[in-house]
Amino acid sequence: MIIPHLVFLVGPSKNPEPVALSAFASPDALDPQLLQFLEGASERLCNWIGSAAERGPLPALRVLPDAAPQTHGRTMEQLLDDLQQVMDGAFQPSHPGAIAHLDPPPLSASIAADLICAGLNNNLLAEELSPSLSHLERQLCAWFAERIGFPAGSSGVAASGGTLSNLIALVAARHHAGLDHTPDAVVVVSADAHVSWHKAARVMGLQNDAVREIPVDGQGRIDLQQLEDELTALSREGRPCIAVVATAGTTVRGAIDPVSALADLCSRLGRWLHVDGAIGAVFALSPTSTHLLDGIARADSITVNPQKVLGITKTSSLLLVRNPSVLAEAFSTGLPYMEPALEHDHGGELGLQGSRPAEVLKLWLGLRQLGESGIEQVLSAAIARREYLQQQLDPNRLMILSGPLHVLACRPQRGQAQQHESWSIETRRLLLSQGIMVSRPLHQGRHHLKAVLGNPHTHDGLLDQLASALNQSVEVRP
Repeated sequence: MIIPHLVFLVGPSKNPEPVALSAFASPDALDPQLLQFLEGASERLCNWIGSAAERGPLPALRVLPDAAPQTHGRTMEQLLDDLQQVMDGAFQPSHPGAIAHLDPPPLSASIAADLICAGLNNNLLAEELSPSLSHLERQLCAWFAERIGFPAGSSGVAASGGTLSNLIALVAARHHAGLDHTPDAVVVVSADAHVSWHKAARVMGLQNDAVREIPVDGQGRIDLQQLEDELTALSREGRPCIAVVATAGTTVRGAIDPVSALADLCSRLGRWLHVDGAIGAVFALSPTSTHLLDGIARADSITVNPQKVLGITKTSSLLLVRNPSVLAEAFSTGLPYMEPALEHDHGGELGLQGSRPAEVLKLWLGLRQLGESGIEQVLSAAIARREYLQQQLDPNRLMILSGPLHVLACRPQRGQAQQHESWSIETRRLLLSQGIMVSRPLHQGRHHLKAVLGNPHTHDGLLDQLASALNQSVEVRP
């Protein structure tokens, strides 16, 4: 086999000698050029993170290298410069003012694990392609399931994002109910549920009205009476229900549906209960916030995204199921081209993804870095920042939407929708000029400004500055 070489120019001399660097590192000895390249890339990344506070959350310029490869490969230094340009044009989650979205800074151990994941290049499709990592995924899913309160033997599967976890859950629930060939089946969610349910219904070939949205109460939680009325109406119409979805952490205000009451209802009616806890389920890991998720252990399936609060590098999502056999029943194809798994089903037989990177590695190592006390600290501090900001906001000027988690949204108390839109644009622009990045969601027909307080670098002084700007952006009328 001929292994291609790229010619890299290295060294400080004026006329450096070309050094041959294999496109694929040798399996026989340490590759010094690969080591040098990774060290150079790591140094630039660390400098980029370490200088985050000197810039804003969003880049001033977005100058990118050419996307297409050139005729000949680029030198090591040119490749590092290409990477630098991408970094210089990237969103900076480590900036203290980056509080717009559910994208906290990355955990240090998780960054390293992502590098090792790429170097191992194992495939969680099948056990023989990822022997230790397949075992690690099963063990970690079982640990999460146990900590959330599922019975012994419960487990799950890692997926690339909450949207995919939700889709896998819905496909499994449909198959379990014997509704694979029933396009008029529906899924019932709250009006503030995530948009991924509409994507799932479209992918699954369900009818246009398959996602039934139930109004929410004043705290942003699904209205139980209207939910029960809808389920009764569906039964009269002969429309089967695939699942009822409880949202544990809505996107705009972080509200949590009454999971325990929903579990009572679903148990009585024999409905599958899925908890979309992409935002909030991770708070069940902390003894000081687990009460916020009361009843979550009674669900049939749960989506949890450690990337949204704990700083696990993207993507990191788990679908946890009370009965792991429902996944294999829904997705197993046999994988006839692979050796049988030694103990359990292959990872590629438990969800929609076949080939999968070993994303579980960065979750595992990140949690190992934090430990129980670190997990508790990250979660409690996020809630404390939201509580602090909320205390600084003037309710006479601003309508504040929040739940018990770390998300808060607001808009002026008075005014029409068009005025709120203009206010949100102008105020967000002002805040960006001060190095504070909030988001501008459209919620119930009105634009709001939203802050997500999961960034551990966000200090009280910055929150004071944010609250002052928001309060001053709205006039108080007599």
